[in-house]
This record gives sequence, structure tokens and C-alpha cells, in this order.
Amino acid sequence: MTQTGKSIYELDTPTLLLDQGKLEANIRDMANFAKENGLMLRPHIKTHKSSKIAKMQLEAGAVGITTAKIGEAEVMARAGIKDILIAYPIAAEKKVNRLIELLGQEVHLKVAVDNLEQLGLLDQFMSKTPHQLEVWIKVNSGLNRCGVEPGSEAVQLAKNIALKKKLKLGGIFTHAGHSYAAPSLAEIEKIGLLEGKAVAESAEACEREGIPIAVRSVGSTPTYKIAGKVKGINEVRPGNAVFFDAIQAGLGVTEIDRCALTVLAAVAGKYPNRKTIVLDTGSKVLCLDQGAHGNKSVKGFGHVVGHSEITIERLSEEHGIASIEGETSLCLNDVVQIIPNHACPVVNLFDEYVIHQEGVVTDVWDIEARGKVT
Repeated sequence: MTQTGKSIYELDTPTLLLDQGKLEANIRDMANFAKENGLMLRPHIKTHKSSKIAKMQLEAGAVGITTAKIGEAEVMARAGIKDILIAYPIAAEKKVNRLIELLGQEVHLKVAVDNLEQLGLLDQFMSKTPHQLEVWIKVNSGLNRCGVEPGSEAVQLAKNIALKKKLKLGGIFTHAGHSYAAPSLAEIEKIGLLEGKAVAESAEACEREGIPIAVRSVGSTPTYKIAGKVKGINEVRPGNAVFFDAIQAGLGVTEIDRCALTVLAAVAGKYPNRKTIVLDTGSKVLCLDQGAHGNKSVKGFGHVVGHSEITIERLSEEHGIASIEGETSLCLNDVVQIIPNHACPVVNLFDEYVIHQEGVVTDVWDIEARGKVT
């Protein structure tokens, strides 16, 4: 068991480290933005997958949480968190039965919907229960993944929800994940404005038809501070902003020193004739992500803190093969911290965070929802 009071550099490697001071600062920043702009905050927990961190976000002012999958929602509900949006379209009976179990635990549950067939199935399965399920319409704001088109398609879906006895419409939301492929901050700004308008204008169109829309929600760490300021938006759902990572820094969304999550790694081999070192962190630790949705906004497979001369050029399962530009002070068994390119999938590979303050271990927190992908 990891002992408090140790230097992080005494730990075995690879280890997932979380800087508590940076984490708390990032949580405050999200909460302050929401408060200052009169918005509700519903952070996405798929980044951290920890009930401890989710509760910190709730204590800072969040109204509830967002999850990607039912498995994450089940973990959070067991931890006592009762206001949960599952931002994923669900239609299979075996999955709806799990939703019904959550409703039976008095979880205030909301589920994404984006097509008529799905509505019919949800209503059919819910008709066998005493519960009514709250659904939120997902609109497509440019990612072209899930979601109806803004405007008339959203209105048509809303009208059909109104006809279902076991479903009630609670909100309209979107996710501008394509902002991760933006080539510049100016393009991120443009995407964020369109994201906010897609939701706000769809909500306005529904209300012109006499269908009230209580929640108008936007997400995506690169855009939430832009879309959240669009008139008519009343909720934001940032996820990655709890930690940040090298991709966010590469996009210009944050500074690299705000990244709270790092991987502790050791030099497993040094090969001067090839100008390379090998780190004990391969794809099973750092993942192969170099920029979501098409933009390679980072160099290599992780940022080696304090060693700009090192670039992790390629990963095999257990090895990080890094090139040396010029000279390096790193020797065999030396230990470094690596900021992952994409924090979310890296977290999903570990069982726990080792918490530290200025490099001294203070605690260990379980990542209870890791691997919960159903």
C-alpha cells in the first residue's frame, strides 16, 4: 500500500499521480465560471470516474453529474449521487432494465434520445413499470455522431415525446467534440458559438410550439466557456477540464502547468548510439491518442515534464520509445512524470490515483468506475 508522506519519486512505476492542488483549482474554475454566468454545472465524470472527485464537484456547486454509460451511473448512484444524466442513447431492453433499477433507487435520472424508434422502445419498456423516465433531446452541433439536427428535427422529436405516457422531456443538449480537431482558438470560438446556438435555437423553436424546455445544456472542455455565454443556455457540462491534458494544452485551451494528472515513469533503458531511451510506459499506460477527432495537436505520446529534449516517438504495449534531441541528463532507472495526451482513456487503465501535494504523497483514491463501459 502506498504510504503517505513519501516523495512520489520513491514510488514504483508506472503510477497514476494526481496533484490535489491543481485538481482543486480546476474544480473551482469550472464552478466559478458557472456561478458568474448564472449557469448550472453538470460535469462529465467519464474523465475521472471517481465518486470522490464527483462529490468534490458537487460540493463546489454542481447540480448533478453527467456519465457516458449506465455502468458509470450505477457506480455513482451506489456512492449516493442521485442527479445523473446519461449522455448516451439507450434502447436495448437489458439496458433499460438497469435504468429501471436506478429509478427504483430514487435516482433523478435523465437519458439522451435522438430518434423515434428509440422513443417507442423506451416508452414500451417503461410501460411495465410505475416510473416515468426523463429524457433529453441530443442535437447535432457539428460532431456528426449522435443527435437530431437542430431546429425542426428537434421540435418533431419533442412533439413525439409529449405523446408518450412514460417519457417526459427535461432538456436539450449537445456535445461539440469536433472542437478537438480545431486548428486554432478562433475556430474553437466559432464552434462554441454554433454549439450554443444549436441548443438555444432548438429550445426556442420547441417553446414556440408550446413545449417548455427547462434545461439547455452544452459541453466540451474547449468550448464550454464560449457556448455557455450564448443567450438561452443555462447549463454546462465540461469533463476533461477537471484535469486537462497535453491535447488541451496543444489546442491552446490551457497551460501545460495546469494539468493535474501525470504518469510516473522510469527509464528502463538508454541507448546513446541510437539517441533513444525506453520508458516503462507503453500503450497499456499512455494509450495511442494523439488528438481526438482528427487533430494531432501534440508531439509524441505524452509530455515528459521538465525534459523538452525527450519526445516519446512510439509505443508498444509495455515500452515507450523516446528520442533524445541533443543531450539528456536522464539515466537508467531515473524517474519522470508524463502528462498524458488524453487523460480520459489513461484513467480508465488504472485502479487508483496516488494523490500528492507538491510531490509528497497524501492519499490514495479508488477509480471505482474504471472499466465501466456498458
